[in-house]
Parts: sequence; C-alpha cells; structure tokens
Amino acid sequence: MNKVVLVTGANSGIGLALCERLLSQDTEGLQLCLACRNMRRAQAARSALLTSHPTAQVALLQMDTSSISSIISAAHEVKLRYNRLDYLYLNAGIMPNPQFDVKAFFRGLFSSNIITMFATGEGILTQKDSVTSDGLQDVFATNLFGHFLLIRELEPVLCNAGRTSQLIWTSSSNAHRSAFYLEDIQHQRGTQPYSSSKYASDLLSLALNTHYNKQGLYSSVICPGFVMTSLTYGILPSFPAFLWTLLMPIFWLIRMFTNTFTLTPYNGAEALFWLFKQKPESLDPQVKYHSLTSGLGTNYTQPRKMDIDLETSEVLYEKLLHLESEVRKKLKEKQQ
Repeated sequence: MNKVVLVTGANSGIGLALCERLLSQDTEGLQLCLACRNMRRAQAARSALLTSHPTAQVALLQMDTSSISSIISAAHEVKLRYNRLDYLYLNAGIMPNPQFDVKAFFRGLFSSNIITMFATGEGILTQKDSVTSDGLQDVFATNLFGHFLLIRELEPVLCNAGRTSQLIWTSSSNAHRSAFYLEDIQHQRGTQPYSSSKYASDLLSLALNTHYNKQGLYSSVICPGFVMTSLTYGILPSFPAFLWTLLMPIFWLIRMFTNTFTLTPYNGAEALFWLFKQKPESLDPQVKYHSLTSGLGTNYTQPRKMDIDLETSEVLYEKLLHLESEVRKKLKEKQQ
C-alpha cells in the first residue's frame, strides 16, 4: 500500500530536498503532497520533481499556515483526497525582518563563540514581527499555531486504529528556552519570535505524544543544522552577494571542527529522511534528531536531549487549545 506523505513548505530549501530524497528511495510507493503558500513556486517544484521522477505521484495543495481559513480549507481538501496520512512533515516556517548586528557578527568571527554564533544565531539576530489578518503574531501563527490547527483538523486521517502515523517538526538549534514565555506564547512583547516559536514546537511535540500516542500518532522534532537556504540568505539583506562567497570557505573550514554545518538543503534534510525509515514507537519524544555532516561530508543523524519538561508542555498545549477555541469562534462569527 502506498504511503501518503504531506510536506508543508515544500517548494524550496529543506522541504524540497526532503521530497527529492523520498522519491529517490521509493518513487512508486509514495503519494506525495506538497502543501505550499505560493502555487507558482509549488508548480515549479512539482515540475522539477517529476523531471527527475516521471512516474511519481506528486500532488499540490495550497495552504498558508499563517491563515486560519486557509488551513481549514486545505485540511478539508486533504480529507477528501486521502483516507489516511502516514507522514505529516511540519516544515513551513518564516523568520521575517531579521535585524542583524554587524558589529557583534564580526566580533564573533574572532572569538571562541564563532561556532555557536553561526549554528544558532545567538547574539546577532533579532526580528520584527507583524500581525496576521486573524489578529495573531505572524511568526507564531506560521511556525507553530497553524501547524497545531492543521493537526487538529486532520485527526480523522492521522488517527486510525491498527496503524501508526508520524508528525515530524522542523525545529532549530535557535530554539532557546530563554526566548519563550508561557505568559506570552505569541511573543508579542519580545524580539526573538523565531526562537520562541521553535522552542514552542519542541514543547508541543512532547505534549502531542502525551495526548495522541494511544491513537497511533507519534511526534518527533529535528534540527537541520546550519543550512544555506533563502531563510539564511535573508538574514543579511543589506550585504552584497559576494560576501556569502567570501564566507563560504570559512563555513567549510568550520565544518572540520563541528558537524552542525550541514550547509546544503540535501544534508539538512538528513534527519527528516532518517525519521521516515524509523518505527515511531521506538523514538524518544524528549530528544531532537539533528542532521549532521562530518568534515569529510558524511551525513548522519544524532539524537540530543531537549531542554523541555512535561509540565510546561502541558500548559502550552492547554493554552493552544483555548486559542483554537477562540479563533474558531471568531471565524464562525465572520461567516454568519
């Protein structure tokens, strides 16, 4: 029986690299669905995949994880198309309007903190968030809450007796406990909404296992490492393109000393691809699975304990359920 796989944010970067790797392993045995906000880019991604794998089953789904109505509409379409989902990759994410501290960056280049700085953005990155048409913080909605609502909407095809399904989150090494506050889960008053949203996804994954494992649904979290994607390039919008060319030799040199510099989307998708081949019951809900690349270019996956706890994850889960109830009520009022 074909495995049904849905990937959010699949039109570029790590999401597209994952799709390519999945089809390279098993072209005939997959039904792959690319859930994307921009359908023009999604069509281009599908065409590229079909050029490499002409017999592949690759469908498109328009979905914006920052929009409540878009998520509900997309989920309805998924339930019409498929009677089950085997894998749901929660990969879509944004880091809008990054503010880059140039002085801190160059200080870091010549300090003992250089590897941590590049791997996590610590000390050099803040962001200016915005508000969605639904009244939610954009980063929170796109990276976390939209995916939470999608899971809730897709329960009928994710939870079925006699089989297992997997939720796989693309998190980050930038997921810091210090950036997250239970009193402000949308990070309205902070300057690190991306870090907050990624730490929240780590917590939520743990809570989802608590609530859904008995229904055959399992959740895991990965970190792709430091990857050169459009999100990465967007961090330095004011820097000339040649700067990245000058920095690349430094990145490759650093890789000789740390395995977190995966650099390419293909390498960054390693843990996502590795989890596809695992039995979900055997996975540890309290670890993050890291994509790693050795100095010689060998890719592998390594579990590392997350800085999370059950109590905090449960409080976040309850807060998300309450927010879900509120946004559904508002949406219903709009439609009347």
